Amino acid sequence: MNEELLGVGPDELSAFLEKHREDFLTSPHPFADYMRMKLREKGILQQNVFLAADLSENYGYKLIAEEKHTRQRDTILRLCLAAQFRLEEVQEALILCGMAPLHARFARDAALTVAAQNGICDLREINRLLQSCGQAPLIRDYE
Repeated sequence: MNEELLGVGPDELSAFLEKHREDFLTSPHPFADYMRMKLREKGILQQNVFLAADLSENYGYKLIAEEKHTRQRDTILRLCLAAQFRLEEVQEALILCGMAPLHARFARDAALTVAAQNGICDLREINRLLQSCGQAPLIRDYE
């Protein structure tokens, strides 16, 4: 949809909006809806994700319900990777949270991209990968 939008001029915008009417986010809590949908699709319990992401259940539930907000991109990445999200799903969750998606021009993001692409969802393993590249871990003192 984004690529298609790049070719749309002002006089074609109405047709584009009509064509993609069903694709637009209308929920007041798109991140919450997305996370719940993905966890349901994957058959993963939220409490298991919180445990794997090293987040308290209380805080994790509030994040996923969008009752609490975080500016910590690493927290959202931990949730997504612990939930075994594929790279595209991680990117979508970050965007829906109002955060920058992973970008290959940043070494740390490149390492996290490799982790997501290869199904690495264990925080210890991700931290080892990051540290092997001289990058900061997703969570400190996690061993």
